[in-house]
Amino acid sequence: MRLSSLLIVFASFATAALLSLVAASFSADLIEDSSQRSVKRELDARGLDWTEVYAEGLQVFLAGVAPSEADRFKAMSAAGGIVDAARVIDNMQVEAAADIAPPRFSVEILRNDAGISLIGLIPIGADRADIVDQMIDLAGRPNVTDLLETAEYDTPRGWNTALRFSLSALDILPRAKVSVQAGAVSVTAMADSPEARRDLEAQLLRRAPKDMRLDLDISAPRPVITPFTLRFVIDENGARFDACSADSEKARVRLLTAARAAGLTGSAECTIGLGVPTPSWAEAAEMAMAGLAELGGGVVTFSDADIKLVASPGTDQPLFDRVVGELESGLPDVFALNSTLPPLPDTNESGPITPEFTATLSPEGLVQLRGRLPDDLTRQTTESYAKARFGGEHVHMAARIDETLPANWPVRVLAGIDALAQLDSGALEITPDAVSLAGRTGNANTSAEISRMLAEKLAQNDEFSIDVRYVEELDPVAALPTPEECIAGLQAIQTDQKILFEPGSGTLDASAAQIIDAVAGQLRECPGLPLEIQGHTDSQGRESMNQALSQTRAQSVLTALQDRRLLTSNIVARGYGETRPIADNGTEEGREANRRIEFVLISPEAGDGDAADAATDGADTPDNTATDGTAQSGKPAAPAEDGAHPPDTPHDDADAEETGTESTPNDTN
Repeated sequence: MRLSSLLIVFASFATAALLSLVAASFSADLIEDSSQRSVKRELDARGLDWTEVYAEGLQVFLAGVAPSEADRFKAMSAAGGIVDAARVIDNMQVEAAADIAPPRFSVEILRNDAGISLIGLIPIGADRADIVDQMIDLAGRPNVTDLLETAEYDTPRGWNTALRFSLSALDILPRAKVSVQAGAVSVTAMADSPEARRDLEAQLLRRAPKDMRLDLDISAPRPVITPFTLRFVIDENGARFDACSADSEKARVRLLTAARAAGLTGSAECTIGLGVPTPSWAEAAEMAMAGLAELGGGVVTFSDADIKLVASPGTDQPLFDRVVGELESGLPDVFALNSTLPPLPDTNESGPITPEFTATLSPEGLVQLRGRLPDDLTRQTTESYAKARFGGEHVHMAARIDETLPANWPVRVLAGIDALAQLDSGALEITPDAVSLAGRTGNANTSAEISRMLAEKLAQNDEFSIDVRYVEELDPVAALPTPEECIAGLQAIQTDQKILFEPGSGTLDASAAQIIDAVAGQLRECPGLPLEIQGHTDSQGRESMNQALSQTRAQSVLTALQDRRLLTSNIVARGYGETRPIADNGTEEGREANRRIEFVLISPEAGDGDAADAATDGADTPDNTATDGTAQSGKPAAPAEDGAHPPDTPHDDADAEETGTESTPNDTN
């Protein structure tokens, strides 16, 4: 009985345990299935359908190949939002990363009066030392800051072209920021004047390779014009500006439009600057020019807010009165008008009126002062002032004393001499009625500057006339030789002279100094000329030794030019060895002609090695020379000579003393 009771109790516990195990197993399966489905559903909803999910007990395992580390993290976060993050086991992998893309190579070149700074990342293949050396040539070693870094990647296409252009352009950019990228250059700079800005832009555009993008942002500060001057003339030669000033582009357009309506033909310049006395400047000038046109001739001069109108002699008096009256009532209040109607000249007088004082400036710079001055002190002052402006040895004083001259005579004389000093040649005439100046100049703005100067220094009732002609041949900028003329000059230097090297060496002979001086002088007249100094040899000797010798000699010439303080950032030295003959190597005369140094213009279109094809000496390209400037395989054929030296044996030719545009080779065979 007691045993049966124990069996019943044991059986009850066993049954309960079995039922608990079954319930626990069922619950675990339910939790696994629920967790797996919920996590998978969330991952799919987030677009992470590449994941594989399976559960084991309370743990949720994530597998699969994630496109990136970020996607892997997203999957872990998404699963952790459904179940406890501690239950999520990461069995995922990440796709192998592709090769890292090369960095963006770029250089910022900053140049100002303090020096040059180089900042940026360049490819390992770029010649960093050469870049820095070119900057040192421009600014001097202490003034160049090298902050460049390099990366071991291939040089991108267009990088070398852009960098070469940027470095060569810096010799005409004393203050600039140049940004360099592969195939593109951006230049931000400031010019001293609008004319200088246009000249800079033209030079840079001419130098830019055709396959490179060039962005220019060159600004020019507006000049301060004092006094703010406008002078408009209508005479028998038509209408013209002696001076024109405007405070804005809009005002400039208004003034030129009004001038054309008054009879101006052709082009005209109007300087935009600071210092306008009133915003009504253009309005007043329009009215005055229209009034002058209605009178039929004369001169109207603005000097700040003072206006002086002088009608042509013989103008109808009622017409003059009406036009002047309308101007006086219509002009803005700030302006003061002084009007004059000169009488007709007395026809009974015989011959022209003799000027009371004259000063003439010859093209050679000689100045003659004649006529009348009021006293000895004024004569001494005038002579001293003229000598200060033109040089003491160039001035001849021949004026006499006349105490009856007007009180303002000295001021008019000194102002006239100041104006005459602005010309290359000319004549000044001063009479009691007017100051007249005529001459030639190489500066297109001289007439406006003289008008401004006389308007400021002369009294308001003093009349003056200006007849200044711009001559392009006198313009130092316009007179610069063209690249072709520069090359012709270099060739002329070498027509009867040769650059000598020491026998069997790349060292310049002492007698070459005079020729190098002449070459340097020619290059100073051709600033920024892109030039290649080429070394050439004949075909005797080993090709490799001839190549090395030609490079050494070309570099020696470049170094000699640098020693003469010539800027050479735009000049390269390159040896071509025996690959570019211009004559038959089978004769002594031909070999002599082939041993040479040449100066060749580098055209913007030419790539590496193309400069020789741009030579202007008219030589034909030999058959053994490739059109891209590189030698084809093999040596130029040359008949064997009696007594030729064995191959690879250096020797000195008997004529080793000659060069010119030529250099003598180290090895011949």
